[in-house]
Amino acid sequence: MGVSVTNALAKRLEVTSYRESSVAKLVFSAGDVIEPLRTRPQAGVAEGDRKQGTTVRVWPDAKYFESPNLPMAELAHLLRSKAVLMPGVMVTLANEKTKEIQTWQYKGGLRDYLDQTLHGEAVIPLFEGEGFADSASDNFAEGEGAQWCVAFTEDGQPVRESYVNLIPTSAGGTHDSGLRDGLFAAVKNFIELHSLLPKGVKLLPEDVFARASYVLSAKVLDPQFQGQIKERLNSRDAVRLVSSFVRPALELWLNQHVEYGKKLAELAIKAAQTRQRAGQKVEKRKGSGVAVLPGKLTDCESRDIRHNEVFLVEGDSAGGSAKMGRDKENQAILPLRGKVLNTWEVERDRLFANNEIHDISVAIGVDPHGPTDSPDLTGLRYGKICILSDADVDGSHIQVLLLTLFFRHFPKLIEAGHIYVARPPLYRVDAPARGKKPAAKLYALDEGELTAILDKLRKDGAREGAWSISRFKGLGEMSAEQLWETTLNPDTRRLLPVALGSSDFMATQALITQLMGKGEAAARRELMEIYGDAVEVDI
Repeated sequence: MGVSVTNALAKRLEVTSYRESSVAKLVFSAGDVIEPLRTRPQAGVAEGDRKQGTTVRVWPDAKYFESPNLPMAELAHLLRSKAVLMPGVMVTLANEKTKEIQTWQYKGGLRDYLDQTLHGEAVIPLFEGEGFADSASDNFAEGEGAQWCVAFTEDGQPVRESYVNLIPTSAGGTHDSGLRDGLFAAVKNFIELHSLLPKGVKLLPEDVFARASYVLSAKVLDPQFQGQIKERLNSRDAVRLVSSFVRPALELWLNQHVEYGKKLAELAIKAAQTRQRAGQKVEKRKGSGVAVLPGKLTDCESRDIRHNEVFLVEGDSAGGSAKMGRDKENQAILPLRGKVLNTWEVERDRLFANNEIHDISVAIGVDPHGPTDSPDLTGLRYGKICILSDADVDGSHIQVLLLTLFFRHFPKLIEAGHIYVARPPLYRVDAPARGKKPAAKLYALDEGELTAILDKLRKDGAREGAWSISRFKGLGEMSAEQLWETTLNPDTRRLLPVALGSSDFMATQALITQLMGKGEAAARRELMEIYGDAVEVDI
């Protein structure tokens, strides 16, 4: 594909091939042949001096590009990468206008290159290795695998470059994730084996990876890239592929060089302690400016955040019922219009461009932050931030979008236990009097609970069909009294706390990337094909 596109967008493209003592030449313009193939012998050259190889010359057509000039910096980086990935091969870039000539050759391959470009002094010797699947492998195709060289430094900007089948992946991808996972697993296992982790310190992948510099070259049989320029690898199996070779190799190396292993462990533990201290740090609010609360927020009267709650309610109509049915003392209502923005790939600086997210941030009194930041939580206005949406597919979607927002941009609120999901019922059963039991209104979260309620009524002696079943299409259909009774009243409601599961932060992040990332449509489709039959949804 590469040469066909180049050919189509060129005023002229010449291909000259030297092979078997002959010279063949073919010329195109805008993709069409303008000089047919001509072959002639290499005359006047001794047998041993005859050329071998192919030359391609191209003149880009300026009408297709903003500029007809080649981006020299990108071209130089691309050519240099070929020299890095093919040890001993000399690559030359000659600029005919400036007469400047650049030559690259790395006889030591990845190690030689990383050693030359590394910023800061390495804490341990450079760790290099490679692993490729053979014909006996059940999990990967023969030849798939990776080469890598990794260095750990205490200071300086990390050097991180990755490639797939000699193609530079400037935005990283799943092979980078595999290297990270392999490094983390190996270092964590070494630390646990030697009982090096201090009490109260929890190690995360970022603690090991933060000071890592690396050059990674992966070989993947059928790589899937994001976008046409192939800047990011999306192949899901590449994580397991690279990790499966890196982890055992580093584990073996660390246990053969225990002193170096302890130095690396010390570096990772130090990073974890710094991160944890940053998470506990609370700063005073700087400046005297006070944000104006959003006009659609119906605030509560109390200022005690231990008891205050804010409900992020789907839709204005439901927000109206919630306002009338709430406890004004400690319950606030913030209605949201439509579905909030998917913020998984939105930069923090651009968040406030969205009105709904701006209002949420101002209402709760906390600015967006990252997982390793130490945000100012002294401005937090509510101890419980509750997501309240309809009990249908759209409501679930809104829940997911809001949970994505909090996980990506307000992770400390989840970590501190401030985020909750309210569970409104889908059905109401008006039950008749049964013996000594008076008539009652019973609420069911889903079909399963509805069946259980009806079974209980039958056992209590209620006549079949004596009850009536109502289905709520949405929160807006509930009266203020019903909403209070089912969803707002602390004594009768169902409120689920949101917390990080047993898997580590990076694993959770990788899963949400798969679910919410813009370039992950293929992975999501595969998930739906695998698990679609196992899910019951109310549409």
